[in-house]
Amino acid sequence: MASLLRSAPRALRQSTITSSRVLPAIQHNSRQRHDLHDPPTGNFPTPGRGPPEAPKEENAHLRDNYRPGSFLGTTKRLPEYNLHDKVVLVTGAARGLGLVQAEALLEAGATVYALDRLPEPSPDFYRVQQRAAEELGNTLHYRQIDVRDVPQLNEIVRNISETHGHLDGLVAAAGIQQETSALDYSAQDANTMFEVNVTGVFMTAQAVAREMIRWGNGGSIAMIASMSGTVANRGLICPAYNASKAAVLQLGRNLAAEWGHHGIRVNTISPGYIVTAMVEALFDQYPERRRDWPTQNMLGRLSKPEEYRGAGVFLISDASSFMTGSDLRMDGGHAAW
Repeated sequence: MASLLRSAPRALRQSTITSSRVLPAIQHNSRQRHDLHDPPTGNFPTPGRGPPEAPKEENAHLRDNYRPGSFLGTTKRLPEYNLHDKVVLVTGAARGLGLVQAEALLEAGATVYALDRLPEPSPDFYRVQQRAAEELGNTLHYRQIDVRDVPQLNEIVRNISETHGHLDGLVAAAGIQQETSALDYSAQDANTMFEVNVTGVFMTAQAVAREMIRWGNGGSIAMIASMSGTVANRGLICPAYNASKAAVLQLGRNLAAEWGHHGIRVNTISPGYIVTAMVEALFDQYPERRRDWPTQNMLGRLSKPEEYRGAGVFLISDASSFMTGSDLRMDGGHAAW
């Protein structure tokens, strides 16, 4: 093997000088590298959609509406992430990960509608709502809706769209979890899991996409999946939940394929283990999980909801304008092992 490795450079040098048509093996200057990637000549269609050009200076409207501590109006930012004048829906946003996504979208400049089945959102929701009005200069709305109630869901989405004359984004974060052995799972519990986690996500995306197509402005849809849609969790028995998240991954790819020509991008986010109030209660019941779960990923720790803030903004904004049918897996390297 060593002799083969030693002889390889000589063989390469010999082959490169036998023909003038072969690029020199040693002289890789910058012009040669550019030649390899230069586009062919000719007339080609110009894509109809793409990221906005970076402005030379702040838009006057953003500059005039600057508020200290706010993302909106700051000069040191990438314009692709700007969601000013965008209307975005977030399901499951009365609390938890959905509310974290909603706040990040507000900071990026969007008007956000939180859709959730709870009659009243959490106290944290009102804190974010107040911050949006007083600090960020935009609005966080709340609409009570169970995503399984498709007629009402369609009506709410339509009304929001009519109010603003456009609808630009969706983060579908509504979902439920249940830890039950496959031998003990009832058909009713399994059906409920899929009605919320799969059909609910599907029908929400459908309602939003219909409005995007009606207005002709395209848009972006991000659906919350899970690393559990790719791997079987060690020591955590959730067959229906894991199957539902695998369905979300495949749903995202198919919707992206079908709606791409309308200018609608569809992607998924696959979080790893997140420490929430519900998970903390689970740790009280199963203390060994607090010890074992961090050892199952490459970073050796569990994530916080705030660590997913940028993911939704990235996928909804023009920062991901050429990304669709993809999954953004954020699991600390869990599934890479």
